[in-house]
Amino acid sequence: MESRSDENIIVEISKDNLNSESLKEKINLKGSGCIVSFLGITRDIDDGVEVKHLEFDAWEKQLEVVLYDISKTAINEFSVNCVGISHRVGIVGPSEPIVAIHVASPHRAEGFRACSWIIDELKAQAPLWKKEVTVLGTTWKGGLG
Repeated sequence: MESRSDENIIVEISKDNLNSESLKEKINLKGSGCIVSFLGITRDIDDGVEVKHLEFDAWEKQLEVVLYDISKTAINEFSVNCVGISHRVGIVGPSEPIVAIHVASPHRAEGFRACSWIIDELKAQAPLWKKEVTVLGTTWKGGLG
């Protein structure tokens, strides 16, 4: 697992598994009144077709940098205290976690706004490519993340 962290930002890239609770335990809660979390998982059905798994390819060194920068911007723009992000690469089966985001914030409104913004920015900026393997074949999904 690749990781990068400082006192208020934790970024992890994992090839084997993603433990959202373990990531949450690393969050710096100083000055916080809440943790807002997002957990993205692999669908078992997409557009009525059974999904066998997803395959995430990434420019891992740059992925770590992009996720760190997104986290830093969220802290500055939304006045939240701490951000933790973990993302899988490689094969991720149905119901397995793909991405976990935890935002520690003084108040829930800022935490929810920051968490929502982070996942949107991750999908727009992260150097990730997703291949969906279904019972009907393989498809590269459009866009990043």
